[in-house]
Amino acid sequence: MKKRIGAVLFALAAVLCTAALIGCGGGTSGSTGAVASTVTAVFGSEPNTIDPALNSSVDGAIYIQHAFEGLYKYVDAGVAPVNGLGKAQVVPGMAASAPAKQVNADGTVVLTYTLRSGLKWSDGSAFTAHDFVYTWQRLVDPETAADYSYMIDMVVNANEIMAGEKAPSELGIRAVNDTTLVITLVNDCAYFDEIAAFPATFPVQKATIDKAGDQWTFDPATYVSNGPYRMKEWVHNSYILFEKNPNYYETVKGPDTIKWALMDDSNAQLVGFRNGELDFIENVPVAEIPSLIAAGSLHIADYLGTYYVSFNNAKAPFTDPRVRKAFSLAIDRNYIVNQITQAGQQPASGFVPAGMSDAAVGSDFRATGGDYYSLADADYQKNVAEARQLLADAGYPNGQGFPVVEYLYNTLESHRAIGEALQDMWTTALGVNVTLSNMDWAVFLDVRKQGDYIGAARDGWIGDYNDPVGFLDMFVSGGGNNNTQYANPEFDSIIAQVKATSVQADRMRLMHQAEDILVGRDASMAPIYFYTQTYMLNPQVTGMYYTPLGYFFFTQATVTR
Repeated sequence: MKKRIGAVLFALAAVLCTAALIGCGGGTSGSTGAVASTVTAVFGSEPNTIDPALNSSVDGAIYIQHAFEGLYKYVDAGVAPVNGLGKAQVVPGMAASAPAKQVNADGTVVLTYTLRSGLKWSDGSAFTAHDFVYTWQRLVDPETAADYSYMIDMVVNANEIMAGEKAPSELGIRAVNDTTLVITLVNDCAYFDEIAAFPATFPVQKATIDKAGDQWTFDPATYVSNGPYRMKEWVHNSYILFEKNPNYYETVKGPDTIKWALMDDSNAQLVGFRNGELDFIENVPVAEIPSLIAAGSLHIADYLGTYYVSFNNAKAPFTDPRVRKAFSLAIDRNYIVNQITQAGQQPASGFVPAGMSDAAVGSDFRATGGDYYSLADADYQKNVAEARQLLADAGYPNGQGFPVVEYLYNTLESHRAIGEALQDMWTTALGVNVTLSNMDWAVFLDVRKQGDYIGAARDGWIGDYNDPVGFLDMFVSGGGNNNTQYANPEFDSIIAQVKATSVQADRMRLMHQAEDILVGRDASMAPIYFYTQTYMLNPQVTGMYYTPLGYFFFTQATVTR
């Protein structure tokens, strides 16, 4: 999932002027005279979309996780919190229990789910198993153009539907009745519970979408959901207000309302947090990071993700793997993590991050896969020498004749600082000219996704579930999240083999082969570092929990003012 930082740069004055809208977290009086509890949090600016099928960013996923619920959901695992956060675990959500499982002679797996009784949408209408059927068919329908359509490619006929060879109605999912759902997989999938708890698979209401079309997400009246919270108000470019969903199947323990403040100026966020206007923030000014960590104010959590540079593999001169590898080798990753990000990030020696399990050998996938280039400070000049030779071999000795490189990034201080560092490294090491282009978030997403640039763009990916394939299958030819426009039939074939077997030893061996091609041979992108998750949390807010996939949950939080 894309690491999302917002688009609209809020000036500090504007934030202070809207303090009355953001609120101090104290809540508002209800009709009974009681004071409603409110948590105010920032995860980005105006979201690109909060349609479960169309969203591919972390901030949008957090909002969706609070408003919707899949067959499975994340709950607090009940372990002692660390720096205010508990750990999350996956349990049945809309499903009343784990599914009945049948393995057929042909290797297909039939999962039969029984839904909880009496389920309702947030508008009070009945929720049934047919809603899941509609949602999953919509997800793989080519007309939906969902980046995450491949998320359920283990379901029978999903790939054929996405390729336009079969109708969405032929997807291996059916409702036996209102409370019984049957899903047929092409083979056993060890992480399917996590797929069932992933936002793209969350149910949406057909009647609403049929009536409101692609505008259904923008208005509380049509943003019909089925999770613990529902949308109450959306003041665009300012905040989104969620309130408890009275039609949820169980009592919601969290705050009465959650206010998602929409902003991306890290200076303004820190001021808002210190003034008590914001209860939770992720981003702080780069210069403040060391002192905030030292003071114990800025906390660091595990995060399964990789910050990287996407090269446009489809446009010269970055069609040449020698050029891409040269630009990757010229990056001083240690400088970036030690002098810019400064929050415990680990220089990346591959694409699949440290912390991702290699189930075949019971260890870390990155440790097993090894390094694709040396990260030792002493070897940086050797990397640069190799980069210069590769560029010369590609026909650009000392950068002569190389076109101007445009590096795209979206508004955030750290992205700009990293861009400036890359500009200097590539200019100094390779002799090329590099320009920086800062874009509004929505524009940036579209330009990068469509490949409408010559050069490179900042990128980031957070694991969708704890399996390495989630970091590799996004690069198959034509993939919705393949921002590099990379296309290699050999790589595609290996990923297809990974998904055709449930034998973990074979899967892991094949995935190491795939990464060897993707990063080691073709250098389709340049990994820079493995993420850590920074955050600041008001100590008056307790009971939050978190998953290293990037989801923060407020559904069981308690506010003590």
